[in-house]
Amino acid sequence: MEVKKGFADFINLDVKASIWEHFYTVAPLVVIGTKEGNGFNLAPKHMASPIGFSDYFGFVCTPRHSTYRNIRKEKKFTVSFVKPDQILLSSIAAIPRCAIDDFPSDITPSIPTVSTEGGENVFIADSYVLLDCDLYKIIDGFDDYSIITGKITTAMVHKNYKVISDKGQQRQIYENPLLAYIAQGRFASIKETMAYPYPKDFQR
Repeated sequence: MEVKKGFADFINLDVKASIWEHFYTVAPLVVIGTKEGNGFNLAPKHMASPIGFSDYFGFVCTPRHSTYRNIRKEKKFTVSFVKPDQILLSSIAAIPRCAIDDFPSDITPSIPTVSTEGGENVFIADSYVLLDCDLYKIIDGFDDYSIITGKITTAMVHKNYKVISDKGQQRQIYENPLLAYIAQGRFASIKETMAYPYPKDFQR
């Protein structure tokens, strides 16, 4: 690409390779729970988002991971939005993907969890938002990756994180901070926020 006026401070990246390690971006960090055999699998994901403003949620996964295979089989998954002080729990959940023999393959029993009635679904205990999802569709073909989407059937929010009104939002977030993943490989506890300057009469 020819460098034109206004782009002098920019560096071209090779789009034939992964570009995402060359700059920082902000993302949520959630833990996806799936049924796996007689137990459960927990996996942290940061490429995750609501799909529109209705009750759909999606995240990026790969067929190489058991999360993908479990959802294909069981047709459901859970989402736990963890707090900043739970960052180590999210890291522990990723241990089964590490190629180190000293790590146990089934780490889930070591992680504090809660389950729904009947024990069919599992969440990270003390997360601030819990979503129970039925598989909606899986979109394959993004090279080695896929987008997994679910229809939210149950949603719960911790009482301290429930938005009651437009008043006191900064204080509420300061007292109940949010976790952000700074790709690649860092995280932040968000306490200080500002109101977004929407134009007058803005509608989504």
